[in-house]
Amino acid sequence: MSLIKRLQIGLVPLLTVFTLAGTPSFADVTLVRFGPVGNEKPGIIDSQGQIRDLSAHITDITPATLSDTSLEQIAQIPISELPLVSGDPRLGVPLTGIGKIVAIGFNYVNHAAEMEVQLPTEPLTFMKATSALTGPFDSVIQPRNGHKLDYEAELVVVIGKRAQYISEDDVFDHIAGYTVGHDVSERAFQRERGGQFTKGKSADTFAPVGPYLVSKDKIKDIQNLSIWSEVNGDMRQQGNTADMVFGVKEIVSHLSQFMTLHPGDVIFTGTPAGVGDGMVPPQYLKPGDVVRIGIEGIGEQRQTIAAPK
Repeated sequence: MSLIKRLQIGLVPLLTVFTLAGTPSFADVTLVRFGPVGNEKPGIIDSQGQIRDLSAHITDITPATLSDTSLEQIAQIPISELPLVSGDPRLGVPLTGIGKIVAIGFNYVNHAAEMEVQLPTEPLTFMKATSALTGPFDSVIQPRNGHKLDYEAELVVVIGKRAQYISEDDVFDHIAGYTVGHDVSERAFQRERGGQFTKGKSADTFAPVGPYLVSKDKIKDIQNLSIWSEVNGDMRQQGNTADMVFGVKEIVSHLSQFMTLHPGDVIFTGTPAGVGDGMVPPQYLKPGDVVRIGIEGIGEQRQTIAAPK
């Protein structure tokens, strides 16, 4: 898939940024990081779906970049004057310095049904190791002794402002934006090795994130976006964020009662029905399989499953 095609999928047109007296300013931007692992540069997506190099203005996309003020300053840079990135560079996780990955389980009504569990009465929370982070088009590596590899398409919330004991009404003041996440899962590790969600969710490459960090102002209604996945061209998951048991406001407010959320923290918000483990018989991923995941208005990612190292 060409770079331009990858960048155009899921994007919405850029809107004009304005700051008038008495009118809130907006940070309507789509950010990206491109380049080899460990040497990524910051970029911004223009109205043609092309990457423009931001490295003359910021050194990287970090937790400090996620404040409203910083995003508004980036939004006011004349995009057409930025250098155009040529070729087909690798795309990395769209921000660096992620402090923690929090995840929510069984958060779509139909997914809870397919897994034959009762709907949670409050968000079911677990963690993924930050060492699982990988780029949105990098390979997912099957772990040694892992034979029940599964896929989960998820909306990921990116925190932009410290959140502690916040109300649902204040949640969006603390969000920088959204991205796409693949909550890769090894079901045997998760269920047959002590009932450990974190253990089954944290192997290297088990958290592809990206390709874009889409600012919150670009999304009109975060609770009405289609979300999907396919394996080897076969559509598996077809859901909508409207089907969440707990919406973004509820999740972020709830988590802030138990832990402080810092800029750069990310939250995987759950997956809709259609995972391999819920099929009869189960259909787990194997080396050579290709998984594509996407969310309306936010973007899509693609990984090939690789054999254990």
